[in-house]
Amino acid sequence: MPWNIWSAERLGIVLAVLAAFGFSFKAIFVKLAYAAAPVDAVTLLTLRMTFALPIALWAVLWLCRAATPLTRKDGALLLALGLLGYYGASILDFVGLQYISAALERLILFIYPTMTVLIGVLALGKRLEKRQVAALLLSYAGIGLAFAHDLDVAGDIRAVLIGSAFVFASALSYALYSAGAEVAIQRLGTIRFAALAIIVSTLATQLHFVASQPFAALNQPVPVYAYAAAMAIFSTVLPVFWQSAAIQRIGAARTVLIGTLGPILTIFFGWLLLRESVSLAQLLGAGLVLAGVLLVSQKRWFRRQEVVAEDQAKPQASAVS
Repeated sequence: MPWNIWSAERLGIVLAVLAAFGFSFKAIFVKLAYAAAPVDAVTLLTLRMTFALPIALWAVLWLCRAATPLTRKDGALLLALGLLGYYGASILDFVGLQYISAALERLILFIYPTMTVLIGVLALGKRLEKRQVAALLLSYAGIGLAFAHDLDVAGDIRAVLIGSAFVFASALSYALYSAGAEVAIQRLGTIRFAALAIIVSTLATQLHFVASQPFAALNQPVPVYAYAAAMAIFSTVLPVFWQSAAIQRIGAARTVLIGTLGPILTIFFGWLLLRESVSLAQLLGAGLVLAGVLLVSQKRWFRRQEVVAEDQAKPQASAVS
């Protein structure tokens, strides 16, 4: 059946699945690039963000051409979030993936909603509810099982510890980014914010590259360019558009629920394409992490996100349709 005659609900579900698939495949592309050539994390991230930059510029200059000018407050917020998100979280994640499996990376990253809860408790004085305590215990128990699996398979405790620490720091950076992104999205809209954050992050990544790497590092085999471009398009820019369009059609709650497919997809494709082993402990760990994320994300959080997302989707309907 042609997509243009599908119902809004059916199309929204497909878009949410595509977004989950795109985001989950990032770690696969990174591991494939590392296997193709001895490329370092900074160079690979620079290639990814540089390939994503033209699409982000197009989104700002064309899709958001009628938007109101940015204020100084908007600029400062974008700078901070751009450094935390697509730059800070990404560079820590890319370094971590040099040491641990794609499956463990995805599970550690996926605990960022529970980390956002902890940030609210520690920094904003919010109360920790019993449901949130249970979610935290489930999530970190799941990470423990997946961590034990990687230790057993890798046999190198130091490498797994280093990689997990970097990815955990990445999840923390992304949790801080997510906490601020809600405010930015309310002010700027989903697509405009995402595109501007990508532009800021690209500039930061390029400055990092110039300061730390020789330009000759950009001379990479064709497969590395291909994986970086695929990562930029299918695991960076398009999932943002797909997710925004899904929220517009089926709401934030259902989009988040469908997004929990991400770690499972990463485990599957890690096994299929990277020959990463899969164990019962790892699958149980994934189940616990997903349960924790769902528990911490339900009820009032869902209702609040529905209102925010639907309000932001209305002025962007023409941009994402």
